[in-house]
Amino acid sequence: MIVFPTIELQGGKCVSLTRGRLEEPSIWHVDPVQTAQSYASAGASFIHITDLDAVAGEGNNDELIQEIVQKAGSSVQLGGGFRTRQRVEEWIDKGAGRVVIGTLAVQDPTTVQELATRYPDQIVLAVDVFQGKLMTEGWRNAGAMDPADFVRAYDSAPLAGVVVTDIDADIGDQEGQLGVISGVAAATRHPVIARGTVRSLDDISRLKYVANISGTLVGRALHAKDIDLAEALDVAQPVPEPKAEFQ
Repeated sequence: MIVFPTIELQGGKCVSLTRGRLEEPSIWHVDPVQTAQSYASAGASFIHITDLDAVAGEGNNDELIQEIVQKAGSSVQLGGGFRTRQRVEEWIDKGAGRVVIGTLAVQDPTTVQELATRYPDQIVLAVDVFQGKLMTEGWRNAGAMDPADFVRAYDSAPLAGVVVTDIDADIGDQEGQLGVISGVAAATRHPVIARGTVRSLDDISRLKYVANISGTLVGRALHAKDIDLAEALDVAQPVPEPKAEFQ
C-alpha cells in the first residue's frame, strides 16, 4: 500500500481542514518546500498536494507548487481546482506525476475520459462524499449521481486511481467512514486511495486489509507528529504470506 504524505496549501501555508471547511483551517507553521523534501528523504515515492485556494476558486499557489515539484525529490500527485482541460495539461507538462480531478469529472466526463486516454496512469478521480452524496465545487454542492455509479462510469478509463474522501466522517466514526470508502472501492476496478482515515499507525495496518484500497493520504497526523512517516511507510509494506511446507 502506498502512503501519500499530504500537503494542503492555503495562502502559501500548510494547513489542515476539518470536514472540508475551507474557512476554518488549522495552520501548521512549517515551510512547504522543506516539508516536501523531508517526506521524500523519509522514503515517500509520492507526495500529495492539494491547492485549497484553487479549490475555492480564489487564486492559487502555482509558484510554490512548481517549486515543490522541482525540489521535492519525489513524484507529486496534485489536486485542487482542475476544472479545465488546459489546466490539467499545463500541470502535467510542468512535471506533476498525477493530477486529481473531481468537479470536471462530474460536469464533463467526456473530457476527463479523453485526458485519461492521453495521459494513462496520470489522471486520478476524486470522489468526495458527504452524507452519502457526491460533492463538487470544493465540497460545496451535492451532485445528483450516486458515488458508486459515478466511479463505475469511469471503469473503462486508464485511471491511475480513485481518491475517496468521506467528508462527513473526517473526525467522526471511523467504522462508518471505512464503510463509505470500502463501498466505493467495491464499485470500481481501479485502485482506491483513502483520504482522511489515518490518525495512527494502527489505522494504516487496518487499511491494508480492506479490499481494493491501495493507498492512503496522510496529512494532519504527520504535521501533528502523531505518526512518523518512516514508520508509516514500513507498516504499509506488504506482509509475506506464509509458505506451505511440502514433504
